[in-house]
Amino acid sequence: MGKWLIALTVMLPTLIEIVDTSVVNVSLNHIRGSLSAGIDEATWSITSYLVSNAIIIPMTGWLSRLFGRKRYLIFSIALFTVSSFLCGISWSLMSLVVFRILQGIGGGALQPISQAILLETFPRRQHGMAMAVFGIGVMFGPIIGPLLGGWITDNWSWHWIFFINIPIGLASILMAMAFIEDPHYMKKVRMKIDVWGLTFLVLGLGCLQIVLDKGQREDWFSSTFILWLSFTAVVSLALFILAETRAENPIINLHIFRNATFSTGNVVMFTTFFCLFGTIVLLPIYLQTLMGYTAFLAGFVLGPGGMVTLIAMPIAGRLVTATNPKGVLAFGIAVSAFSVYLMSKFNLQADFYNLVWPRVVLGIGMGFAFIPLMTLTMSSVSREEMGNGTAVFNLLRNLGGSFGVAFSTTLLARRTQFHQARLGEHLTAFNPQLQAALPHASAALQNAGVPPAAASHGALGLIYQQLQRQAAMLAFNDTFYCLFAMLLLVLPMILIMRRSHEAHAPLAVH
Repeated sequence: MGKWLIALTVMLPTLIEIVDTSVVNVSLNHIRGSLSAGIDEATWSITSYLVSNAIIIPMTGWLSRLFGRKRYLIFSIALFTVSSFLCGISWSLMSLVVFRILQGIGGGALQPISQAILLETFPRRQHGMAMAVFGIGVMFGPIIGPLLGGWITDNWSWHWIFFINIPIGLASILMAMAFIEDPHYMKKVRMKIDVWGLTFLVLGLGCLQIVLDKGQREDWFSSTFILWLSFTAVVSLALFILAETRAENPIINLHIFRNATFSTGNVVMFTTFFCLFGTIVLLPIYLQTLMGYTAFLAGFVLGPGGMVTLIAMPIAGRLVTATNPKGVLAFGIAVSAFSVYLMSKFNLQADFYNLVWPRVVLGIGMGFAFIPLMTLTMSSVSREEMGNGTAVFNLLRNLGGSFGVAFSTTLLARRTQFHQARLGEHLTAFNPQLQAALPHASAALQNAGVPPAAASHGALGLIYQQLQRQAAMLAFNDTFYCLFAMLLLVLPMILIMRRSHEAHAPLAVH
């Protein structure tokens, strides 16, 4: 019973932190209007949280050793709770951005610490179930976040998307004080602060996250702003790696990458989440821009896949315990790849079932891929290195999602332009098909109440509008197919991973 109380204690604040990464998205228009901000300005309330979150995640293991993990966990929950209250009472956009930065600093440590505590509390033979608990929280947050944010904003106000964190945060603090105890290797340690490593990490990850978030909107390297940020990110991260190899107490112990299973698992995780987030972003765009779905109906298409993932994860957790996790992982990635291949066959005549089915298949695949991947990756990491390992793992998982979103939206835009140019080459006065289609388009406009003179001029515009839809559809097909190919490429890497058969007893629960 003690280990399940600990699991509830660490997953409760982790869940609200994950929800807060997406809950603001659907309320952005209300926040913008309330605080008299433009659209680009309002998005900084999202970007600021993601940037501070990304910076803190890899530092979690180091900060846990510096302050003591239990003390740091309670501090993080408290900071997240207080900053949630401050976000709710924000009086200007600038104040909201500052408080969101504080919220990201408080929330960034919760995922790595939760994962490390779960892996240490449960014996090795039950790591599959421990990661199923963690995975349900990680996957449930992005599903419930937009729905919860939309409902609260519509029925109460956007302020309450932050206020609801307060009672949960207070309960989490009390539970952490009662049920969490530090093992001997996670007590507070006196050590010299790695100033250079800290500086380069903050600068490098901060600039990288902004580049990924703003790159497509700024047209990437045609923007001086993005160019300088990219240069700063690359140089800073290179200097960070150099500094960490020489530091006495590095923020991230890079020697952990000598473990082939851990390194390979992180590459597979990065690529898997790269493709997962790419599809999750593309699907609503496709449904709303080309198929005419409302945001609510688009949620109906996405929702079943998320629910299937929640069902698949506990099953995967049991299979990982009973069988070789590598087989379960290969099955999950193969099923995920098949679902993305089905999405690459979407067209402008697809019905509701044909749209929901690939999303459900993806939900099954991700449920069966996520648990064995986490279990295998961390299986050969010692308990002393668990905090460092989970911090790196969660950082690369988040970065994989950010890179996936940036890549997918950019490729979609570029391929849309390509197909539009290619299709437009045939839209000439000498094309017999165009000549035959113009009278039909004109008649359709007249039937819709457009005067004959205007209808004849508008016929070509109507046809060109259809050309744009077809070009966009082909671009979606290309992008989905590219993500499908990337998932297939990671399958052979599973062979490199090794399962640890060492069975440790669970840590004592006080």
